Amino acid sequence: MATLTLAGAISSSAAVKSPRFPLAKKIRYPSQIIQCTAREERCGCMDSCCSFKEMRNVACGLLAAWALTAASPVFAANQRLPPLSTESNRCERAFVGNTIGQANGVYDKPLDLRFCDYTNEKSNLKGKSLAAALMSDAKFDGADMTEVVMSKAYAVGASFKGVDFSNAVIDRVNFGKANLQGAVFKNTVLSGSTFDNAQLQDAVFEDTIIGYIDLQKLCTNSTINEEGRAELGCRKMLDDLSHDGFSHGKRES
Repeated sequence: MATLTLAGAISSSAAVKSPRFPLAKKIRYPSQIIQCTAREERCGCMDSCCSFKEMRNVACGLLAAWALTAASPVFAANQRLPPLSTESNRCERAFVGNTIGQANGVYDKPLDLRFCDYTNEKSNLKGKSLAAALMSDAKFDGADMTEVVMSKAYAVGASFKGVDFSNAVIDRVNFGKANLQGAVFKNTVLSGSTFDNAQLQDAVFEDTIIGYIDLQKLCTNSTINEEGRAELGCRKMLDDLSHDGFSHGKRES
């Protein structure tokens, strides 16, 4: 209605100025013009004649999405990482962890653990929330990371050799090119995480909680030994896929 009212006002105004219309001086829609003017006074500069209201809502939505993207490095996986933090105690911040947004990876301040060395750390990392932490090229070899929360962490190229991840929540973590030899994922939530070119020799996957699609991707990693593949159920999954494919082929034929 507002658009039609505005169009009516514009048409009338144009008619007054144009010499090609014989009835140019006759304003046919006075009520519409008054209505639009009254509404213009009520609306703010963003809602002038209410024609920008929808545009404003879209802009707000885009700004909200941008804010979430800036808050979590996982959303910006294809973008350049922020500069390395210059805080003198940035590595020690892992012993405190994040205090907000454990599940969704939102934080009030980036947790930058890149290049930090936590080798054989047995007490200070246990049960901490490291959500959305930047861990690339850090060393956690032999550390006790049981019950940690690592939602949306970025651990590309990090070393986790022999790390105990028992009862941890490792959700949507990027382990690309990471060294996870001998890591223990016992009763660990391992959902949505990626292991592209990661080393998983002798990794333990006992009672791991993982989705079927994620399992399909993980089982393609050739560094997992036979015991690990058995614990994950890779062979059964492949048999099921082969059976489904054969059955599907028979139905199609």
